Amino acid sequence: MDKINPPHYKKGKVECIDYIQQQLGQHFPYYLEGQIIRYVHRNRYKDSNIEDLNKAKWYINKLITYYEEL
Repeated sequence: MDKINPPHYKKGKVECIDYIQQQLGQHFPYYLEGQIIRYVHRNRYKDSNIEDLNKAKWYINKLITYYEEL
């Protein structure tokens, strides 16, 4: 199972992250930055810190893609 993007994130016709982007519009990068901070900060407190670092990486890649597509 993909722990970064589990199947329940893709239920229905719209993926959750795409809905969030649609709702936040130009403020979407701030959401992504907050998620990056969240996962980088809390990784040190978990037994499976690599998982949280991979989640942070996913959000970093999403942020890069966002700016590339402007």
